[in-house]
Amino acid sequence: MRAVVLGAAAGGGFPQWNSNAEACRRSRAGDSAAPARSQASLAVSADCENWFLLNASPDLRQQIAASAFLQPRHGLRSSPIAGVVLTGGDVDAIAGLLTLRERQAFTVYATARIHAVLDANPIFDVLARDTVARQAVPVGQVATLDLPDGAASGLTLELFRVPGKVPLYLERQGEAPTIAESDDTVGAAISDGEHRLFFIPGCAAMTDRLADRLHGADAVFFDGTLWRDDEMIRAGIGTKTGLRMGHMSLSGPAGTIAAFAGLDVRRRILLHINNSNPILLDETPERAAVEAAGWVVGTDGMEICL
Repeated sequence: MRAVVLGAAAGGGFPQWNSNAEACRRSRAGDSAAPARSQASLAVSADCENWFLLNASPDLRQQIAASAFLQPRHGLRSSPIAGVVLTGGDVDAIAGLLTLRERQAFTVYATARIHAVLDANPIFDVLARDTVARQAVPVGQVATLDLPDGAASGLTLELFRVPGKVPLYLERQGEAPTIAESDDTVGAAISDGEHRLFFIPGCAAMTDRLADRLHGADAVFFDGTLWRDDEMIRAGIGTKTGLRMGHMSLSGPAGTIAAFAGLDVRRRILLHINNSNPILLDETPERAAVEAAGWVVGTDGMEICL
């Protein structure tokens, strides 16, 4: 199984289009210690011919243009993209679907809850229903990832609940959303029958159930949004904590580094990294700390083979 990071940044990308913070200025100026990253997505394949996207970021067209393996190879119109797996309904997970509207056959895999979110917004009907299949995947059940002609791809998918919240645009005005394990925020486990890869771009807390699931994994691509919970408040660029946004921070006793310390995970890759997070800069002590703990900070184009 091969996995390629299409994008490693959180919503807005890095540099964020309207950010004039130092890290974004450095990236925009071409500083090699602050490489640009597009918004979070992963591509996986069992045969390096047919690919499944894990989330469809707003940067998807740019990501396809940067990835020759996702570009047409046959006839006047074709695509190696066989399907898209959604782990939530946030804009940075679903907006890229609108890029794939040219009557190309593929399947969208998601929980029934997220399919309901798509169904409720008629803009997603640009994905013609006689061409683009929408498959609801029950949480906790293993489903095969099939090619558009119905052939097996060699990969299976399991969606599982992780602590999170509803998408921002579905929050009720004036009410803080509840952090809960529901079908609004899920992780994805991809297997080729021999290896297991986990994709969890959003997670508000580590639970015993999640830790047990991840123990022994070949690779985990995990939520790296913020270094500390009050990071955006301290930087003067926001009013919400990481937890309020549905993300656990990397540092601290309840953070990601501590939560994974006792887990036997072969490869640990951080993605969905916010532009405020100092781990985006090569020389920071925060970057050194995550690397010392066995983590790799994701970059666009990074590949792993399992």
